[in-house]
Order: sequence, then C-alpha cells, then structure tokens
Amino acid sequence: MRVLGIETSCDETGLAIFDTESGLLGQVLYSQIDLHADYGGVVPELASRDHIRKIKPLTDELLRQCALKLTDLDGIAYTAGPGLMGALLVGATFARSLAWSLTLPAIEVHHMEAHLLAPLIAADADLPELPFIALLVSGGHTQLVQVDTVGDYTILGESVDDAAGEAFDKVAKMLGLNYPGGPAIAKAALAGDATRFTFPRPMTDRPGLDFSFSGLKTHSLNTVKANQPLSSQDIADISLAFEHAVVETLFIKCRRAIEQTAIPRIIMAGGVSANTKLRAKLASDLNAAVFYPPPEFCTDNGAMIAYAGALRLARGERAPLEINTRARWPMDELAN
Repeated sequence: MRVLGIETSCDETGLAIFDTESGLLGQVLYSQIDLHADYGGVVPELASRDHIRKIKPLTDELLRQCALKLTDLDGIAYTAGPGLMGALLVGATFARSLAWSLTLPAIEVHHMEAHLLAPLIAADADLPELPFIALLVSGGHTQLVQVDTVGDYTILGESVDDAAGEAFDKVAKMLGLNYPGGPAIAKAALAGDATRFTFPRPMTDRPGLDFSFSGLKTHSLNTVKANQPLSSQDIADISLAFEHAVVETLFIKCRRAIEQTAIPRIIMAGGVSANTKLRAKLASDLNAAVFYPPPEFCTDNGAMIAYAGALRLARGERAPLEINTRARWPMDELAN
C-alpha cells in the first residue's frame, strides 16, 4: 500500500510517500523559518497562507521524485490535529479533496502519535520492545506517554503551561538569538560558563510527571534584565544555564517515569529530541535503552504522517468524509 502523508500542523509543509512493502519512497519538506524569524515565533495566519502556496507544488515535486503518478497511490493520510487550526485545515482540505477525486481511502493522523512512531520509520531501525515510554518534546507539546501497543497510549505526564520547545523559542528571543530557539541556544551555549548561573529545575521537587516551563522562562527573563546590556559572554552563559535546566528537568522526569512503570525502554521524539546535550544525558545517565528517530524525522515531516497513516489504513480504518480538524486532541482519546 502506497500512502501519501501530508503534514501542515504548524510551520512546515511536509509530504511523503510510504510503501508498506518497500518503506519510505520519498519526502519533501518546506520550512517557513525565514517567514516567521522576524516575529520570534509562528504567526498562524502567515503559516496558513504559506501552506496554501506550497502544498500543490510540493505534491508535484514529490511525485516526480518518486517517479509516480497520483493514480499510483493507495491512500492518503493527513494531520488532523493537534496544531494551528488554519494550518491544519489547509492540509486536511487538500487531502480530503484529493482522496475524493481519486476515490482513495483517507485517514486522520494525530500529530503526536506520528512523532511517537517516527523512530520506527527507517527500515533498519533498532526497534524497542513493547511496552515502552515515549518522551515527546516539541514546540507545542511536552509529554511522557506509556505505549502498550500502537494505538494504546496512557499519558503519564505533560506540560501544564509552555512546552519545552516553546520555552526555547521565547528565551532565544529574549537573548536576541535567531528563531527557532532550540538550535540557536544550543549553539550559543557552546561558549558558556557552566559555573556562572544555576537555573531552577521546575516541578522536580514534587511527585508526579507533569512539566512546567513558564517559571523557568520567567527566571531567564529576570536574569536577562539583571545583566543588561548583554555581552556575548552573558548570552552564552544564560543559554547554557537554560539548556542545562531543561535537559536536567526532562532527564529527571524520564527517570521517574521508568521507576514508576518498571519499563526500561524509552523513545524520544519531536524537535527538541535533536538536542545533543539531551541525547547525551539520557544515553549516559538513564538506566534504560533509549531510541531516537533519525535527525530528518525529529522535526515535523510528512514521512511520519505517511507511516502512521499506513499503519491505521492497513488495519481497515478510514476517516469520515467531513473534515474534522482539532487544535487540541488528547492522545489518549485515540481509538486503538
């Protein structure tokens, strides 16, 4: 089964074709980073308009890359949520119209389920045994999820306010660094002095697996104000202190989740999972097997949507004809 996956939940227009027999046939991705850079974050209306502009040319480019025609497809998968409503509607409307015109089955895909399954896309992937824990860390979400089977998920903990990726973006803007904030802060932190600042590890001094990054963001802002005007060394030191605080917080929560569930396997996915300090910390200090997606599958992409959609289409699932996008969609509401 050849499945076209369409991802438009935020500021990347991603399309891919996954074949259940041959694996990933090809993918294309257009990022709107330059469009939103001046604002320090994603502007929803601009994101929606750019998805409209790029989705059809990218579809044509993907088909050329794979040497396929639309009539060679067997199904279409699209992100139905969670995400920016306008952006979701662009991808969903395009996908449903295409499926209807080709009389193909279509399937709604949960964005975070797709991230969770992203480490399994590669044909030579080192696959964890079930059950496992998933740490999902992106610009819009920070969650710990117990995965008993594909489609059977229990939310163990999630952010009660800002997601980790969102906090990276906001702190980067405070420091005058580029968007997206994660890579910018990681780069600046390379020259940082680890002994100068110590930032709090939020919600690690109390039971539970929920996260909170708004207080850490406020602490960063106060530190920035107290050290005006910022020198390049100030920026590096604050970046390092902030990065260390986020990494340590995520590590503590992962260790706690493993202790509470007795599941010594963890998958990490989402844009923040590309952070090298976070990967190194989990690999060296976590008493568990840790699995990651390849770098190209960490951020939003069409391949993860095509793969997740292919799994559900193969089980006979189909989306209703009406378009049903959701800005908020708890993953434990998914049918298994």
